Amino acid sequence: MEASARLESVPSYPFVRWNELCRTVEARGVDVVRLDVGNPDLPPPEAVIEALCTAARANDAHGYPGIRTKTQLREAIAAYYARRFGVDLDPQKNVVPLLGSKEGIVHLSLVCLNPGDIALVPDPGYAPYAKGAHLAGATPVFFPLREESGYLPDLDAIPIEISQRATLLWLNYPNNPTGACADLDFLSEAVAFARKYDIVLCHDAPYTDVAFGELNPPSILEVSGAAEVAVELNSLSKTFNMAGWRVGMAVGRPDVLSLLAQLKTNIDSGQFLPVQNAAIEALNTPTTWIDDRNAIYKERSDLLAEGLRCAGFHVQDPQATLYLWATLPAGAVSEDAAQVLLETAGISAAPGTFFGASGEGHIRFSVSSSTERIAMATERLKNLPTDWILLDQTVVET
Repeated sequence: MEASARLESVPSYPFVRWNELCRTVEARGVDVVRLDVGNPDLPPPEAVIEALCTAARANDAHGYPGIRTKTQLREAIAAYYARRFGVDLDPQKNVVPLLGSKEGIVHLSLVCLNPGDIALVPDPGYAPYAKGAHLAGATPVFFPLREESGYLPDLDAIPIEISQRATLLWLNYPNNPTGACADLDFLSEAVAFARKYDIVLCHDAPYTDVAFGELNPPSILEVSGAAEVAVELNSLSKTFNMAGWRVGMAVGRPDVLSLLAQLKTNIDSGQFLPVQNAAIEALNTPTTWIDDRNAIYKERSDLLAEGLRCAGFHVQDPQATLYLWATLPAGAVSEDAAQVLLETAGISAAPGTFFGASGEGHIRFSVSSSTERIAMATERLKNLPTDWILLDQTVVET
């Protein structure tokens, strides 16, 4: 048989190919430090694990959970938004739990887009924003994020004829891959832009609780009237180190969320009930646990940034997220340079082009390996020859 035509525009996720490359290098005996994927290495709060175990022992915990999920989970999500952001959500109308926010990204595209529609997508940005548009038969139109603008887009620079045709706008702050943050002034401008052009604004915000110092990244729903135009996606993956548990949420604009829930009734059967119980426990985690975890990430980020600068990268001190967005010397090619690092130093990082054409000239490093492993990577970076970027690469067959 032939694959469906829609898959022609959705090749395998680039990290799948990169993972195979890492395995090939490891098979030659190289100890590879994995700094490519933002996969938390630390466990969630102990109370979350206990809640899962306790709930899993109940005889009635193993059937279909129901697509709407437990009322208590939707209420816990609403309560978290009230405490964290001062945002009032109706658990019935403004909250849809997700099997991780990545699922919600693609499904929102299927809900909002028709063939021929336009989705406005940041570049660099998380790949599923564009892939969801392709799967819906729509066209992603990219707008640049530039360092000189703090990686905030100039929405007014988007051609008017494109804005008028657009159906969906994706934003993501704190930002993956750049680590940039947006304040309420910018988010207010984005809400006004979406209202002006009758666009569904989707704000992907899974890193709001991975921030350093006094920074307190906002929700777009803090903007007055934002819930009339915006859906915000959030996740327990990074906030509570629960990436494999697959718990996320879509909150905000009720008409879009109703359609999302309708789609999900035809696709999945909800979350395992014990996972829901654990998610409720997680959402009530004391902020001191988050502060202590973020202090570990900050220590790792500072350590890795020192090594990157010694190796010739330009890198700003991160404000938030698990990532360092490192700029290569002029003329260097992202994927070639990343492969040199893998081959010569045993350090795996993500080429900037995995996040779009504007990622060329950059490499993204994650601090989701142990502090000891990041210290090892830092020493390897410091010991690289000054002309490491010009070193020949060993050809690797994957």
